[in-house]
Amino acid sequence: MPISRSAKKSLRKSVKNKKVNVSFKEKLKKLIKLYLVKPTEKGYKEVQSMLDVAKQKNIFHINKVSRLKSRLNKKYGADKEGVKTATKQTAKKKTTKKMA
Repeated sequence: MPISRSAKKSLRKSVKNKKVNVSFKEKLKKLIKLYLVKPTEKGYKEVQSMLDVAKQKNIFHINKVSRLKSRLNKKYGADKEGVKTATKQTAKKKTTKKMA
């Protein structure tokens, strides 16, 4: 148990933040599950914005957010008809002969 006044306050603060973070994560999980069942553009945008909020509030790590976005983007891109992912073409480098 915390003894000092600041430690008690810190405990109260961490308990409060944990409740908020857990409820936020539950909402996000439900939203992602709904999106995966029936992917729509509106659902995609909602999930993206919720993930951005999670990143801003430091609920999820930046890399986790980008990984989730990438996976959802693949799902959305696969379900969208007629849209192909653009592949980046690299130009061939011209080789020059060295003079000896």
